[in-house]
Amino acid sequence: MSRPVQEKTWRVIDIIHWAEDYFKEKDFDNPRREIEWFLRELLACSRMDIYLRFEEALSKTQLSTLRKWVNRRIENEPLQYITGSTAFYGRKYFVTDQVLIPRPETERLIEIALEKMSAKQSWEGTDIGTGSGCIGITMALECPDSKFLGLDISKKSLEIAQKNANLHQVENIHFEEKDILKNGFEKPVDLIVCNPPYIPIEEMETLMPDVKNHEPFLALTDNEDGLTFYRRLSKMADQWIKPNGWLIMEVGLGNHPKKAMDIFRSSGFKQVELIKDYNGDDRILLVNIT
Repeated sequence: MSRPVQEKTWRVIDIIHWAEDYFKEKDFDNPRREIEWFLRELLACSRMDIYLRFEEALSKTQLSTLRKWVNRRIENEPLQYITGSTAFYGRKYFVTDQVLIPRPETERLIEIALEKMSAKQSWEGTDIGTGSGCIGITMALECPDSKFLGLDISKKSLEIAQKNANLHQVENIHFEEKDILKNGFEKPVDLIVCNPPYIPIEEMETLMPDVKNHEPFLALTDNEDGLTFYRRLSKMADQWIKPNGWLIMEVGLGNHPKKAMDIFRSSGFKQVELIKDYNGDDRILLVNIT
């Protein structure tokens, strides 16, 4: 009787070597990063721990999951959607293709907002276009005496945001479905933060396939010139924000920051400032309501 053929054992280090070559053949810019992302999720460990466990063999279930993930990644689906989560401001957030993937540069918005609100013990804030809820939830967690509201036009986005709020057991934030281009607030707040859809429709085709083909259209572009939300906020900020309150928004690249700033200046706002991110790009627009 012949002996059964023994299946190949795939150790962590074998997977790394194979995947690095495979992703390189598929023209990925950072092949090692691709497989490290998957292994960190699959093994529930840090990047360093992957290499401490390099002799560990993967189970059949793990190999099956990894195979499916790699096949999806080859189609340029973002890593974050494939594994279902990402990190923002040191915390885990669930994401699906119904919400924009949180970016590291948006953490700069958090830092500025925390700085501006540091003098106030108790205050109210609103996150417009909350998506995954990462901005509003982070602010609520960092400022437990505050009250935060997350708004979005998408019910599915709000479901993800609430799931993330539940994950972090944060109680000083709630979410509402609202189109702020058509509706306003019942009362003014001390702070509005907003990462609006700012990519001009004419530039959508120039985006990376990961973004263009997978992230939600409504979260990327206003279907116009990328300035719709800034115009709306410039008209309504005096009504929606208390005196000496703040409006803090993310802006795009190129000439977009100056265009957004000019909208507020032409609307009569005196204290308007562009703040650079850690790459030296103007990415945060700061407006003080006097």
